[in-house]
Amino acid sequence: MNKKVVVLLCIAVLIVAGCTQAKKEAAIKVAMVTDVGGVNDQSFNQSAWEGLQRAEKEIDIKASYLESTQDADYKPNMETLFDAGNELIWGIGFKMADVLSELATMNTEQKYAGIDCFFEAPTPNLVGVLFREQEPSYLVGYIAGKMTKTNKVGFVGGMDFFVIHKFHYGFLAGVKEGNPDCEVLVQYADSFTDAAKGKAIANQMYKNGADIIFHAAGGVGDGVIEAAKEQNKYAIGVDKDQNSLAPDNVITSAMKRVDNAIYNLTKTLVEGTFPGGTNVVYGLKEGGVGIAPTSYKHVSAEILEEVKGLEAKIIAGEIVPPTSSEEWEAMQ
Repeated sequence: MNKKVVVLLCIAVLIVAGCTQAKKEAAIKVAMVTDVGGVNDQSFNQSAWEGLQRAEKEIDIKASYLESTQDADYKPNMETLFDAGNELIWGIGFKMADVLSELATMNTEQKYAGIDCFFEAPTPNLVGVLFREQEPSYLVGYIAGKMTKTNKVGFVGGMDFFVIHKFHYGFLAGVKEGNPDCEVLVQYADSFTDAAKGKAIANQMYKNGADIIFHAAGGVGDGVIEAAKEQNKYAIGVDKDQNSLAPDNVITSAMKRVDNAIYNLTKTLVEGTFPGGTNVVYGLKEGGVGIAPTSYKHVSAEILEEVKGLEAKIIAGEIVPPTSSEEWEAMQ
């Protein structure tokens, strides 16, 4: 091989390497701000981060996150991510709605999106993402109603507000569908992080006769599941499939596919179809919620078949699980 050919080959290699490096540097930057639960909460925030990691792997973005230890961190964290040149900034949790709206109004060229955030009149650079949490909650409620041996089950909520009400009343309706005589004990922890309080609430519910407890409480639910393990009772997880936290005790989970929502909306950014100025809703029909794939470990095939039938009816609009006390009372 003569020197001229060698030189040309070297130039070609350098050009290819340079193009590859330029492509890496040109990858769209997308970041998220967690709520106080943190990125390893085995629930909501972790699911969001898994969705961004999947997007990084499959659609060539550069993903990152900042954790919040208090509500006051939300705005400065988002400002830091704005300064870092992220094209899309996610806020994980309803408490970030006001900050997202404020920043989207200020920074009109910057795209923002919020999980569990509803915006009355979102600006063209802002998207709210909501879920029909009442739908999987109805299904796990039906399972609880069918599986309880004491005719008494429990619900532990985190903060007493509209998103958790959807879990609460969807679960209540599902329990009553499966077992009209079943009593449902309810208590809110006024926290998403106090696992000790969750454990104390669960212990009291088990003491009062409940044998299955569903939590929609973030880190508080870790305490609920711990109580189930210690007392050899059953628990129902939330947001992710939480069976791995207590394989003998977590019989199913009401999954909220935050990961799918994050991935899908991030993909629209890359494709140039970002639905700014809207609120996007994910339910059973859209694959945004469901019950855990590990449910078969504890739930009989017969009950799971009945659950499939209920799921089909919800998708068809034949069953409409309630989202609030008013809707629940109207069903009576």
